[in-house]
Amino acid sequence: MFKKKPLAVALSSVLVLALALVGCGTKTASTSEEKEVKPIIIKFSHVVTPDTPKGKAALKFKELAEQKTNGRVKVEVYPSSQLYGDKEELEACQSGNVQIIAPSVTKLVGLNPKFQYTDLPFLFPNNEAVYKFFASDAMKGLMNSLDKYNLQGLAVWPNGFKQFTNNKRPLITPDDFKGLKFRTQAGKVLEAQFKALGAGSATIPFGETYAALQQGTVDGQENTFNNIDTQKYQEIQKYLTVSNHGRIDYMIIVNKSFWSGLEPDIRKALDESMAEATKFAVEQADILDQKSKENLKNGGKLQFTELTPDQLAAFQKAMQPVYDEFESVISKELIDAAIKAGQN
Repeated sequence: MFKKKPLAVALSSVLVLALALVGCGTKTASTSEEKEVKPIIIKFSHVVTPDTPKGKAALKFKELAEQKTNGRVKVEVYPSSQLYGDKEELEACQSGNVQIIAPSVTKLVGLNPKFQYTDLPFLFPNNEAVYKFFASDAMKGLMNSLDKYNLQGLAVWPNGFKQFTNNKRPLITPDDFKGLKFRTQAGKVLEAQFKALGAGSATIPFGETYAALQQGTVDGQENTFNNIDTQKYQEIQKYLTVSNHGRIDYMIIVNKSFWSGLEPDIRKALDESMAEATKFAVEQADILDQKSKENLKNGGKLQFTELTPDQLAAFQKAMQPVYDEFESVISKELIDAAIKAGQN
């Protein structure tokens, strides 16, 4: 009996060691597996509400990206300036604190003054002309002009044409603007536009516009039907003029270093997701802008003024000096490309 004990102890020790090794091997495999499935986080920051065309398209991109990458990518969408406002989002994307932003095209004029095309009054006659321009070589050149800032344009998402609102009087002729002050995005073209109408302007971030209107810092603003509706400007404005004088559209921008560093199959899936989300954005922009127009028109809080062709012609004539001043800055080639899109 005593002679067998050492053998039993030895066998027991071997068994314990084997189990320990199996346990260690399982733990290592599990840890390795966890590392493989850890998703790539993409932070997508924007300044409008989730129920806007941009807000809905951002959520559609999230859905598609996570689906097409089988969960290897997780997109975190931060709407309504939750992470960054107008002033900070470009810098945040450059530095990689967020990976995707969707600023208004006007916000990019400091990086390339040619982006001011979007603020030229009455450049596009309708949405079809705008969408043709988005697909043009001229727009592709603009999207690829941000390399030195470590940024890359991926797509353009529409919002719609701008309308004027104010709380003083109906705006029917250019003379009606005299003495009023309007909130604008940053941009020399926008300043020149209101100057040509005899009005003043103040650059105010989008998220602060409601308070500025409420407090009387400015008398009015210009925006799409959908932005006016979702931001509830009808609560603090009395008059709306349907002018379709300018555009608010969004450039979808990524941190270039991040995007270039993705594995090819991941980037391909994300490119496909962005293309589908862009089609969705176009559909939503058209639907929601018309819906918001009806909401505002039927809400009873705003007095609507729809300009006649002759009245529109008077505004176009009043704003011709803006073209004369900025043609050399934006470039005749780019302006001609936009005009051509409206003629085909």
